[in-house]
Amino acid sequence: MARRLLIAAAGLILATVLLGLAVGAGWTQAIDLRVSNGLVLHVGETSPAFIAFMQWASWIGGGTPRWIIVILLCALVWRWCGPRCAIALGGASLLSNLASTGLKIAFGRVRPDVIEHLDHVTNASYPSGHATNAAVVYLLLAWLAPPRWRRAAWSLAGAMIVLNGFSRIMLGVHWASDILGGTMLGAAFALLGAWWAGARDEPRPAALRES
Repeated sequence: MARRLLIAAAGLILATVLLGLAVGAGWTQAIDLRVSNGLVLHVGETSPAFIAFMQWASWIGGGTPRWIIVILLCALVWRWCGPRCAIALGGASLLSNLASTGLKIAFGRVRPDVIEHLDHVTNASYPSGHATNAAVVYLLLAWLAPPRWRRAAWSLAGAMIVLNGFSRIMLGVHWASDILGGTMLGAAFALLGAWWAGARDEPRPAALRES
């Protein structure tokens, strides 16, 4: 199991880099425009409440709120399965953020200009840091959850990843390929965190075995 986790993580990181190269070559431009035109151009027709909800969903996925959530979830998984799990979640979140920032600098993709941005942005577009964070935090949380909470945790992970990615596109600050790249990068670090915390087929912390 541990070897499979490492191989899968390496594959996702490679896929993120290859997608970034495809983005830089312009190979994703047509589908990115199609997705943005299908979603973003209708923002003006939606209610202010819906836009505010999208902004809220985006707000909790970045900046200070993101790290507050990570700290709280680290405390939760510490209670579930001990300090190693908490370190895995916090470390994977931090390292994935650094990797995302590094790739943004390396690829230097310009933000979308389909509409005026509905959220404040200061750096490059690929990969999405919000998507990276949502994937690493909530996928790893689901992996570390005790059995009785696991189904709910996986449902939460899916909902947060989709909502976060959708909000970033709707607010006009990311292309769809940015979201895909960020999600793959975050998933890679979630797998690395799961590997570090202990693979499923190895002895698990008592808190997880008893549930």
